[in-house]
Amino acid sequence: MTSTYIETEIADGIAQLKFNRPDQLNAFNNELMRETLAAMATLNSDDNVRVIIVTGHGRAFSAGFDLKAASDRQLETHAQWRDQLELQFDFIMSFWNSKVPTIAAVHGYCLAGALELSLACDMTVAASDAFFGEPEVRFGSGAVAMLFPWVTGPKQAKELLFTGDDRIPAERALQMGLVNKVVPRGDVQSEAMRLARNVAQSSAASVQKSKQAVNRAYDMMGLRQALATGLDIDVDINATPSFEKQEFSRIRKAEGLKAAIAWRDARFAPKT
Repeated sequence: MTSTYIETEIADGIAQLKFNRPDQLNAFNNELMRETLAAMATLNSDDNVRVIIVTGHGRAFSAGFDLKAASDRQLETHAQWRDQLELQFDFIMSFWNSKVPTIAAVHGYCLAGALELSLACDMTVAASDAFFGEPEVRFGSGAVAMLFPWVTGPKQAKELLFTGDDRIPAERALQMGLVNKVVPRGDVQSEAMRLARNVAQSSAASVQKSKQAVNRAYDMMGLRQALATGLDIDVDINATPSFEKQEFSRIRKAEGLKAAIAWRDARFAPKT
């Protein structure tokens, strides 16, 4: 099954879903998200699929949501923002909600919505060259799916979310519990396949019921309600004007995305 912005293939009970916008660092636009949602529904309805690996073509897993496309949409009202953010939320959570176990194989950049997606996967293998981060606060936005405090501790979650640091190396991500394992750059796919084969060779019913039991435990602790509240807050963040958001958008339109990101990062450069 091949779409415009993703590729999927199935062999020996293992499905691979690959983001295919390498020239844009696999940034998530609306078309990619809708294609992924459709693919995840199809894969979950296929009894031959025992596990899903998600990865990205090119030099990055994904740089997160497509900032250029976001700026071009010119969203203003709460209702407009809610429609957009609900699509992003459903896209991320399709990996958490998948009855079939999911494994993220991460290399290069894994930022913002891409990091949230990797957290939504059941396991994450990271290449040693991977960088993680949640930079939204640096340009007046916020996390769509607030999974951080459920995956790592509150101190680490707040550090990532409050500082917007987008250069967290793979080894630190491992220490924080954001990934399961760090392997050399060339081994990330083979390690993800090794894990996937172990899952695929186990009883499908037992694995799926075990995932259901773990997820229900989080539900009983209030995960669903907390995520819904977090989404409401993110709608407010994005629909409320701020200097950072307006200036980032102005520079992006006048000078391009690279200039806007350079302006954002320069404000956080160490003082000499």
